[in-house]
Amino acid sequence: MTTMPRSDGSAQLTGDRLAITLWDFSWYTQAGPGEPFADLDLAFAQAVDRGFNTVRICAMPFLLFSGRVTDPDAVTVRGLGGDFGQRTRWYDVRGGYPLDGLRRLTELFAAAARHDCRVIVSSWEYQQSACFAHTDHWHRALAAVPGPQRAGVMAASLAALLDHLAERGLADRVAYVEVHNEVDNCDLVPGDGGSGHYARLRGPLTEAVALLRARHPRTPVTYSVGEPWPLELADLPGGVQVAHFHFYVYGVLGALYRAVGLGHGTEAAPRDAAWPTPELTAMLRPDAPDFPDHQPDEPWRLAATGIPRELFYVHDWVDPDRWDLWLYEHYLPHREAMRQTLDLWIDAVAGFARDRGVPAVLGEGVIGYTPRLARFEEDAVGRALAEYVVDRCLRAGFRGTVLTSNAAPHHPMWHTDRDWMRRVNARITGR
Repeated sequence: MTTMPRSDGSAQLTGDRLAITLWDFSWYTQAGPGEPFADLDLAFAQAVDRGFNTVRICAMPFLLFSGRVTDPDAVTVRGLGGDFGQRTRWYDVRGGYPLDGLRRLTELFAAAARHDCRVIVSSWEYQQSACFAHTDHWHRALAAVPGPQRAGVMAASLAALLDHLAERGLADRVAYVEVHNEVDNCDLVPGDGGSGHYARLRGPLTEAVALLRARHPRTPVTYSVGEPWPLELADLPGGVQVAHFHFYVYGVLGALYRAVGLGHGTEAAPRDAAWPTPELTAMLRPDAPDFPDHQPDEPWRLAATGIPRELFYVHDWVDPDRWDLWLYEHYLPHREAMRQTLDLWIDAVAGFARDRGVPAVLGEGVIGYTPRLARFEEDAVGRALAEYVVDRCLRAGFRGTVLTSNAAPHHPMWHTDRDWMRRVNARITGR
């Protein structure tokens, strides 16, 4: 995959379709001795062995290039405290090591070049990244930027990051750059209390995209959308060169979330008379603490994640076998509705991409957020749905897709489902 300017001077994707593995912020938060990303060359080699040609990351642009974080090279990675988050996907961080972010970033792109991989550059900083630092200085610097200015500050930081890569001959490794991950579901553009899911994004993100395109005209620019609302796609900001969306269908998983008293995305948690609910109580491990006793070491870490403490309690303390059994027992009535929803999203995004003359990419999916040791998405039902989505995306003309967000070195299926990844990625890349 290479980027080339169009006849109108804008960048576009060319070459192989993108087979994406989601490395998010874990490539620097799980990089200690013996951890999944301790050896970047090994992680890339494993990715290529499984058929991937693209990694998608939080590149820490605000931390490293905004100039707003005191001592950005003095961050120590650490977990949320004790058992908190240790059985929750993406949060099972032990930490305890210093992070030289700029050096780490440069090393990742150099390793990508050695293994002929591309990198989708994004940021999770207004969602999760800063909660893994040893102090709240990164989090406070993010919060201190006035809401209307945040997208512009992030875009300027990303432009400086691309300058850094270009100076080292590594800019060709960038598949494209996102202003931020899930701009509709984060604090990059704070909610205004108005109607609709996307309209508030137009001004700040149109300007942010224009800034990046002006500074780096050979690099495709976009933002990622966390929830597809087909009737509102026309409200999304213009100027993007990739239509990057996420499909988390939930369906039966959403029904389980409601049963245990959780919300997801823009669906609020049910108002139960008592929590934990009876369904959750029946699923808890025998060693589960009382909910009030399950806390991070420092309260600011929850503010830096945006994820409620109730979700951590559920994911940390449910018995994964009981969780999966509930999903299997209740799946059948949801099966067709889940596929129909995915069909609707795929066709709507494909149409949106055609209307704007840009390629479509599925960056995350497919079912939803499950406890780290649960297997529903990784076993027969989940894999079948993932393959269904991949094949439908390819038929609709998508230029890249993830298999599932869990197909990455920091998730268990990386080591249990290698052959499946190879087989399905071969359909994506045609190799």
